[in-house]
Amino acid sequence: MFIEHVAIRVKNIEKMRSFYQKYFNCISNEKYTNKAKQFESYFLVFENGARLELIKTPDTTEDFKKNTGQSSGLNHIAIRIGDKDSVDKLTEKIQKDGYTILEKPRETGDGYYESSILDPEHNRIEIIA
Repeated sequence: MFIEHVAIRVKNIEKMRSFYQKYFNCISNEKYTNKAKQFESYFLVFENGARLELIKTPDTTEDFKKNTGQSSGLNHIAIRIGDKDSVDKLTEKIQKDGYTILEKPRETGDGYYESSILDPEHNRIEIIA
């Protein structure tokens, strides 16, 4: 068994798609639209085949979690991008582009080298080596 995909409900589907394509080199399918249900989605495919689905519906609110504290539910998505230098460079680029860096690159107690950021709609992403 394996997780087939993870889905994130978003307010701005195009901005979110662009973010993941730009920083994590995802390949996007064509947008799926169900006009009757006012449902839109993209599947973004990572280099190793993992998939992230972005979903937009009109009832998606702008009341996003700040994600700076701890809460129940999905906590974060961890994306492995390569070595320590890759983590440093991508984190720096994301910060220069104005996105929130929660934790700068560091060695963690459980053996990872990682940084922690927020995507444009405040979902926590760990960038790991």
